[in-house]
Amino acid sequence: MVQISIEGMTCNHCVGHVKKALLAVPGVQSAEVTLQPQQAQVQGEADPKALIAAIEEEGYAAKLA
Repeated sequence: MVQISIEGMTCNHCVGHVKKALLAVPGVQSAEVTLQPQQAQVQGEADPKALIAAIEEEGYAAKLA
């Protein structure tokens, strides 16, 4: 499991965008994104750098937790 801290999400719509972006990354089996705390937990074999890049492409700051 990869845990990622995310900055900039303000509503459930943001959470949905981040979750959709994470699920599109090759190797992701599942992704759970929470508004409070602003985190994502990702299951699978995806490259953590690709996960962070996917979140940043949506306009949010992200780093490994």
